[in-house]
Amino acid sequence: MLTVHHLGKSQSERIVWLCEELGIPYELKVYDRHPVTRLAQPDYKALHPIGAAPVITDGDLVLAESAAIVDYIVARYGNGRLVLAADHPDFAQFLYWFHFANGTLQPATGRNMILGRLNLAADNPMLLAMKARLKLALDLVEARLGKADYLAGREFTTADIMNVFSLTTMRLFLPFDLAPYPAILAYLQRIGARDAYQRAMRKGDPDMAPLLT
Repeated sequence: MLTVHHLGKSQSERIVWLCEELGIPYELKVYDRHPVTRLAQPDYKALHPIGAAPVITDGDLVLAESAAIVDYIVARYGNGRLVLAADHPDFAQFLYWFHFANGTLQPATGRNMILGRLNLAADNPMLLAMKARLKLALDLVEARLGKADYLAGREFTTADIMNVFSLTTMRLFLPFDLAPYPAILAYLQRIGARDAYQRAMRKGDPDMAPLLT
């Protein structure tokens, strides 16, 4: 049985959402964060040597890293759904935006979160550089969504599943304003209207209203 080990308010929401979109059977185990540190507790860290979310188990397999898990589940259980084939005209865009999530957008938010906790001066060069990097990433997403309903193009794909966390739940840890990005906000309304997304968020984080505005 495929089991999704979901750490509350974390990137593992991607995996819960993916399973709901595919409509596949899975067991969901939800783990709370430490009430003070807000980090994973020992029971979650024991699942995998890296000690971070997400983690799945499937029989004897233990697998971490959200992109690897998404690829694994789609290849094993997806029957070609939510990905674009190499001969699809939007294949290159699909690949780019799928990898943009963990290659550019999430690192930009994560670095700003860490720097924001260091009480650096507002004119600190590293802080300014990282804020500029995040703005550049958000500007690029805005430009893309001004031309396409979804990141790969017309079709909803795993590229969307990979990126939405950084635009929504991540703002609990790094608040940033999306008001300057109307195309992103319209996109998040489309995402929020998806039944599978609603089910995933209710199951994984029932105490949290999705940050779609």
